Amino acid sequence: MIIILFITLIISFISNIMMFLSIILSKKSFSDREKSSPFECGFDPKSSARIPFSLHFFLITVIFLIFDVEIALIFPIISLFYIVNFIIWTKISFFFICILLIGLYHEWNQNMLNWTN
Repeated sequence: MIIILFITLIISFISNIMMFLSIILSKKSFSDREKSSPFECGFDPKSSARIPFSLHFFLITVIFLIFDVEIALIFPIISLFYIVNFIIWTKISFFFICILLIGLYHEWNQNMLNWTN
């Protein structure tokens, strides 16, 4: 029990020394306003905050999130292959892929995938 307490004290002492040294040796510069401000999606932090927001940027972000969630939903379908019958698995996979393709066609038809705007 004493050995565990001793090792814990040594580890906490070493970690406190390392944190103290990093605080002392780190370079602190508060003169640059841009570095101390949070990154806001490519907006210039020194200009006005009331500039018009690009709707195209928002639509691309929503498309990315939708396809990211869809990729997360594909993984259980792959593991479902070994659990259910092949015909049921094929129907489920085909239905899911059809929903993805219909959504992609709708986005393409609405020119949401056009990067030139």
